[in-house]
Amino acid sequence: MENMNWLRQTEEPLFPDILWGRPENKRHAGKLLIIGGHKQSFNAVSAAFSAALKAGIGDARVILPDKLQKTVSQLFAEVEYAPSNEIGSFSRQALATLLDAASWADGVLLAGDFGRNSETSILLESFVSRYIGKLAATGDSLDYFLNQPSTIAQRENTLVITSLSQAQKLASPDLLQQKADFIKVIEQIQQWVSKTKMCAVTVQSNQIIVACGRQISATAFKTAISDENLAAYSAVWFLQQPAKPFEAVTTAAYESAKRT
Repeated sequence: MENMNWLRQTEEPLFPDILWGRPENKRHAGKLLIIGGHKQSFNAVSAAFSAALKAGIGDARVILPDKLQKTVSQLFAEVEYAPSNEIGSFSRQALATLLDAASWADGVLLAGDFGRNSETSILLESFVSRYIGKLAATGDSLDYFLNQPSTIAQRENTLVITSLSQAQKLASPDLLQQKADFIKVIEQIQQWVSKTKMCAVTVQSNQIIVACGRQISATAFKTAISDENLAAYSAVWFLQQPAKPFEAVTTAAYESAKRT
């Protein structure tokens, strides 16, 4: 434990310079592409889009499977559509659309509600392998990488916002033990993330845990934080402060906790 660099964030931000130095002009506040959804649900994407605006993103766009076009087209103008398969999930043919849209953005959030589909699995693996920009992934998008966690874990410019049970699968059951006490969980997460190239956010014991390299912070919150809210705030701050990912995402945790 003596080698841990564990910072506890309370009612005061750990990094006030990050908090007060964020872009004030929307033109300098970054562009976020949000991808997700399938024919039966796009709630995670819609919630992430709303939260990203509250988090202060300069501009945000959404890509959904085109099977949702008739349902969603009147809800908000920022939606674009990519090819889907017969069951309404993204098809492999969506890759070109996603990569083209991602070239516009400063960062991408895989927001979830992808469903379970082998074709979507191939698509997401191809997208993550080819897209080199800032990437945040959460919800069931992470389930697609459980068989090959290195695709995410060893990717530069990557942030995962994950449940502890998902983190356990991405790492290994031996490394992350859900029934461990909070201090042990902190230690285990640090051990896991320090062996990867990514940053991670998870929640345990009413604390938002942020880990990048060997740096780790914990931020207490009083009432429940939605997964989409935490993911969107983390993704926005992550892309707005590219040189300081740990400080940025820890500040996102502070902002998320304040708004509960």
